[in-house]
Amino acid sequence: MWRFQKCKDDPTTRWDRTTAKCVPCPVKPGYETTRHCGYSDDGGIHYPAFKECEDKTFNNGSWTSCQPCTSCPPGYTILNPCNTTTDTQCYEPRKLTTEVPVTQPTTLQHVSTLFNKATTIATNQGPSSTLNAATASATLGVYSTVHPGTGAQWAVPLTILISIMLALLSACIIYMKWRGGQPRNNRRSFISDGFSPLTAPTCNNDLGYILSPDILSAPLQTVLDNLDILEELVILLDPDIHGVKSTRHLASHCSFSSTWINYTYSMKDSKSPLKAVLEGVTSRHPNWTVGHLAKLLREMERNDAVTVLAKLRLNEIAV
Repeated sequence: MWRFQKCKDDPTTRWDRTTAKCVPCPVKPGYETTRHCGYSDDGGIHYPAFKECEDKTFNNGSWTSCQPCTSCPPGYTILNPCNTTTDTQCYEPRKLTTEVPVTQPTTLQHVSTLFNKATTIATNQGPSSTLNAATASATLGVYSTVHPGTGAQWAVPLTILISIMLALLSACIIYMKWRGGQPRNNRRSFISDGFSPLTAPTCNNDLGYILSPDILSAPLQTVLDNLDILEELVILLDPDIHGVKSTRHLASHCSFSSTWINYTYSMKDSKSPLKAVLEGVTSRHPNWTVGHLAKLLREMERNDAVTVLAKLRLNEIAV
């Protein structure tokens, strides 16, 4: 009669006469270990050490006995049926997943890899092509894995978070590419209708190519006396426009104090600030000419106003 008394308390072990103690039986994928590995206490082998897993059970090599196959939960479909070495694999069609191993939950490293791939897709899109966040989320869903009862608890919030991040990334990329196509210098000159700013030759900063010698040498009072020219200059220079140099700057170049300038602008409704500046300059500096004014306007980059001064040649200039 076979004896199994030495290790009767643990049938997954057998008696080893060499070490005089019970040793674990080996495991084998697709099989379960028989009682005491088939060995009796005297070391004799009386039946095979393994028995093949029965139907609807499996062993991936982690246990001494076969485990019952997992049944897919409601809403899930069987992707790969259970066999003797692998448990059932399920997926949920509503989440656009194509591979959802029940025994392998999603890892953060896997999600990070997929997000990097989606980022690469967004980076390669042109300004006219917007990466749709929902499409990107579906792309992630195709490769994501959900473990019923564990990963499913946070899979939906994670998908929503990734969708928002991809949408923001796409918007930033399109904005940066749009900005890259815009001119770097957005400063605009204020130009009245009918006048174009003059572009001086690169080798000539002299006003002689714009204004005739007679205009340059004419007294500054000439501008005050010509009401048409004065009115055009007032329209160009008096308005306070952000980024455009105006009468305020001209007054500053003429050494008027900021207090005087602010007071002049406070009386703008009754008198033009430009006219007040020109009258003040002619009073302080009777020898100033139109050339002095043209030079200051040129330094202020107001060539549109210099162009108006050129019209003085169409009128009589008292020298």
